Amino acid sequence: MSQNQALVTDQKHTGRLILVLAALTAVAPLAIDMYVPSFPGMARSFGTAESSVQLSLTAFLVGLAAGQLLLGPVSDAVGRRRVLLAGAAMFTVLSLACAVSPSIEIFDAARLLQGVAGAAGMVVARAVLTDRFHGTPEAGRHFATLSAIVFTAPVAAPVLGGAILGVGSWRLVFTALAGFGVLLIAGLLAWVPESLPADRRQSGGVTGVVKAIAMLAGRHALMGYVLASSFTGAALFTYIAGSTFVFQNVYGLSATQYSLVFAANALGMLASSVLFGRLSAHVRVDTLLVTGLAVAGAGTAALVASLVTTGGSFAATWACLFVTVAGLGTALPATTTIVQSLGHDAPGAASGLLGGSQFILGAAASPLSGLLGDGTVSMAVIMLTAFSLAALSLILVRGARGRLAGAGQTPRPRAGTPGG
Repeated sequence: MSQNQALVTDQKHTGRLILVLAALTAVAPLAIDMYVPSFPGMARSFGTAESSVQLSLTAFLVGLAAGQLLLGPVSDAVGRRRVLLAGAAMFTVLSLACAVSPSIEIFDAARLLQGVAGAAGMVVARAVLTDRFHGTPEAGRHFATLSAIVFTAPVAAPVLGGAILGVGSWRLVFTALAGFGVLLIAGLLAWVPESLPADRRQSGGVTGVVKAIAMLAGRHALMGYVLASSFTGAALFTYIAGSTFVFQNVYGLSATQYSLVFAANALGMLASSVLFGRLSAHVRVDTLLVTGLAVAGAGTAALVASLVTTGGSFAATWACLFVTVAGLGTALPATTTIVQSLGHDAPGAASGLLGGSQFILGAAASPLSGLLGDGTVSMAVIMLTAFSLAALSLILVRGARGRLAGAGQTPRPRAGTPGG
């Protein structure tokens, strides 16, 4: 085989790997966003309050948080492929369990376990990229590519969910997710080899898992970025859980119309992520993070101002939220690349700490707008508070990193690498 043929073959294998990793990471957003348009219908189907249906999202997010905290470090010990295959298989089975749930209580329990299973793909995919590409010129590009592909899930999911609701009930949505799980298993078997050799795995069982998390938690700079990512994620999940009621109940959109609004906003998020990928080789990721967070905060602040001064409108609410999620498209991949770089000596644990913390706050924040009245004001105020706390985390971490750098204790991530 010639050198050119070998290069083409390697690029093809890498492309297939990135595709499957993106699908694995996208499974959780799909499991969230595909059924969001059916929230009002599910409340009627189960004969329960809308806030109770929102709690099913909370259950899923709790599962995602716990699963990432556990499975990330476990993959550092047993390897990536075994965890990925087990997670995809369980996700498939639990999606079917959701589809046949007879009550909201059983549905919530199935969603909790489905979240744990879905966490495997989300947390281990980031670790696989760190295994294979950390410290190489391609690392930053692959992280950005993964983020860009992942952000297509919120574009397709609500539209697909709305289309399914047009021909069947919400139960058909979860049957479709089970089919996606089968495709994930096939992709893993065909295109995702083990990326963590046995001689690089960590030992120690449960104790080793705890030690890995504790080691990373002791790094103040890393934890500052984890907190910034977590508060930013809390704002995103508040938007996901609250916007369906805002646009359908307050502004009178149908499930299909809401799906199109949600998809349009997600396109803004996708475009911002693509821009991040292109700029990250030339601009410090810290700078891109601050810019993205500022844009997201400005969009939410404008929404609050509109609601206070004019009472709000469909057009103003949509425009402000579009700006907000566009900012998220830069802020979220920026925090991910920085945290994975700072924790590259334990990629699974770093990924688990990042994702687990993000989804714990997301689980706490997502039902708040419903509990406070399913209104636009409550959603916007919660989101603005979350962005303010994320900004405060960055202010604190910049001070910590400056002190450590002055003492020669920590490197600054460079542009074009997973850390920047």
